[in-house]
Amino acid sequence: MTVRLRMPPSLRREPLFRLLAINLAIGVAVAVLLLCGLFILNPHGLRDLILADSSPSTALLLLLFGLVATFGSVAMGTAIMAIGRGEGGGKRKSAPAPARAHRRAV
Repeated sequence: MTVRLRMPPSLRREPLFRLLAINLAIGVAVAVLLLCGLFILNPHGLRDLILADSSPSTALLLLLFGLVATFGSVAMGTAIMAIGRGEGGGKRKSAPAPARAHRRAV
């Protein structure tokens, strides 16, 4: 049995929600890659310490949760701040029109 989350169609079409969801997924992917890298490199015996614990899954989940919270929020915050510059998927705001000088009659 598969569980599917159903969102209203209006929420799926909302550009801000899509922007945040995509960047959260990027942050989660970076967090998982970093956790895998930590396990492969084993800095200061971290992998050995986690696996020697009586419940290594708890330590892994807590570490993964911290990394996801950190990198997910960084990715989403960066996307939100980049909207004004036109890099975050939002529409670029046009610069205000310069003040026009009064035309002189020739």
